[in-house]
Amino acid sequence: MVHLSSIYRKLEEGTKRLTPQRELVIRIFAEHPGEHLSAEEVHQLVKRRFQDIGLATVYRSLELLTDLDILTRISFDDGRARYEFNQEETHHHHHLVCVECGHVDEYGEDLLDPLEARIFNERGFQVLDHELKFYGLCRNCVAKRKKNSGTPPK
Repeated sequence: MVHLSSIYRKLEEGTKRLTPQRELVIRIFAEHPGEHLSAEEVHQLVKRRFQDIGLATVYRSLELLTDLDILTRISFDDGRARYEFNQEETHHHHHLVCVECGHVDEYGEDLLDPLEARIFNERGFQVLDHELKFYGLCRNCVAKRKKNSGTPPK
């Protein structure tokens, strides 16, 4: 659970003002937990409440919040950066990316903890961060393919 007051405090400690636009961008992420939003998606959601906000303002807000480690920028190799709250105080999670519809889901179990320990034990290398993405078909796309072809997927 993200505590907005701690995020606002972090922003102000970084000597940046909490503008209405920045606050709204932060609230969008709080209202869409687990989603990986692009700048364009954030812009559309923000415009519903703040009609005059421009896409450039959203981009600047996302960059600032990323620089302050409030948000994390993620690439799913689809040409668009996506963002989510930085979860450095929680366990790593991994992403399941559907190559057909673009849906992204999170896989909460950190599969790489044992590997990180092994790397440290064998090589003395301390892993500070990692990222794991699985590319494939989501449940809905598998079902659509199965329905359209009449045969089960591989």
